Amino acid sequence: MRDPWQDDSPHDECGVFAIYAPEMDVARLSFFALFALQHRGQESAGIAVTDGSRLIVHKNMGLVSQVFEEEILQSLPGKLAIGHVRYSTTGSSEMRNAQPFARTRNGSFIALAHNGNLVNTDDLRANLLQNGHIFESTSDTEVIAALLVEHPSHDIRVALRDVIPQLRGAFSAVLLTNDQVIGFRDPYGVRPLVLGKLEDRYCLASESSGLDIIGATAVREIEPGEICVIDADGYHIEQVVDRKREALCVFEFIYFARPDSVMKGQTLYAARSRMGEELAAESPVEADLVIPVPDTGNSAAIGYAAGSGITYGEALIKNRYIGRTFINPEDRVRKLGIRMKFNPLSSAIKGKRLVVVDDSIVRGNTTRALVRVLFEAGAKEVHLRISSPPIVYPCFYGIDMADQDEFIAFGKSIDEISRELGATSIAYLSLDGLMRATGVGTLEDSFCAACFTGQYPCEVPERLRCSKFRYEDSACGALES
Repeated sequence: MRDPWQDDSPHDECGVFAIYAPEMDVARLSFFALFALQHRGQESAGIAVTDGSRLIVHKNMGLVSQVFEEEILQSLPGKLAIGHVRYSTTGSSEMRNAQPFARTRNGSFIALAHNGNLVNTDDLRANLLQNGHIFESTSDTEVIAALLVEHPSHDIRVALRDVIPQLRGAFSAVLLTNDQVIGFRDPYGVRPLVLGKLEDRYCLASESSGLDIIGATAVREIEPGEICVIDADGYHIEQVVDRKREALCVFEFIYFARPDSVMKGQTLYAARSRMGEELAAESPVEADLVIPVPDTGNSAAIGYAAGSGITYGEALIKNRYIGRTFINPEDRVRKLGIRMKFNPLSSAIKGKRLVVVDDSIVRGNTTRALVRVLFEAGAKEVHLRISSPPIVYPCFYGIDMADQDEFIAFGKSIDEISRELGATSIAYLSLDGLMRATGVGTLEDSFCAACFTGQYPCEVPERLRCSKFRYEDSACGALES
């Protein structure tokens, strides 16, 4: 069931962390790193640690701070660890799908955590079931773990060289053995993974913000198709599958990653501010005040205000204690709707022509309610400005969006979208403007933007495409991959 308080932005699946540091409290370091990556997943959290002889895994539903109390952290001694925060896309939101997954392999053990989504899970699972493998979850991460478990080689690196080329889709994963942690990334680099250094030891995280919080410094991003092995000797990087054209999910720049993270050499706060500046240049409007939809629109709104010369201000006060754990409120409270999440500052709004900046719109339910609240608070005009292009194609690589016919922008003109949302006007950032703002090259050699263009870097099986696309006829196979 979709969270009634969830905003109109897409949601990422997971965040991962790994560390080899025998002299340090690896469980506590993992806790803080996951805390910094909490925005990537709020349904479950888990940490696996080992001292080289035994594996301990603690995971549960809830936020990092709820799953790991002090007593729990003290019960997780070890020399190396991996951690995970989850937002489900493949597999339902329940305890059996929480990560990391721990499995016995060739008389020893492994633990695996994964960010992304495989598009060939069904085929891989069917083959494994046919060979007698028993699954405990519905997660594609367990499929990856099963392939590694079933591989005959005692050398995990040999197993990875054989298994990774079998995987299709998006994956940045971290793997724990008795004496090493390993990170690996799909050949398109759809999901991010960065190597960090903490004193003379090394770690991996989905974002650089997961390194900053523990005092680690970024060494380099793991490139598409690489594995990074961290052990007593430091780190070793190997290209195990030929990299394709790079296709980092563009929503990492737009929304997913924290604004203080660095990707492709760019601080995301600066990139998002430039998106706002580009949007101001492309879609100017006469107005009195630029306001963000907090927190997703903050950086772009600052950029829009700077680019347009219109005063920036705050007019929506966010209740930061409504999250994914706030479920099934009583009907009387539910009817308050958007005001449970955003309360308008009427003194700043009344009689004003507002430019309201946000990063994206998927279904439009929250945005529609927000526009209504602003007018009720006395706004004279509400001009929506979105710092990304319209979302009109579904994602198959681990982003929770919707089916195509649920997108508010699908099959509608800009004027129709504006009328449906009740806004005075709406404008989206162009794809060219978005690429200029990222500052890292062209779309063709840098990003996956399939949700805007329909051009999927990794081929998507026809049965998956048909399940999410609305077609006027049955020619599902006509979609370009």
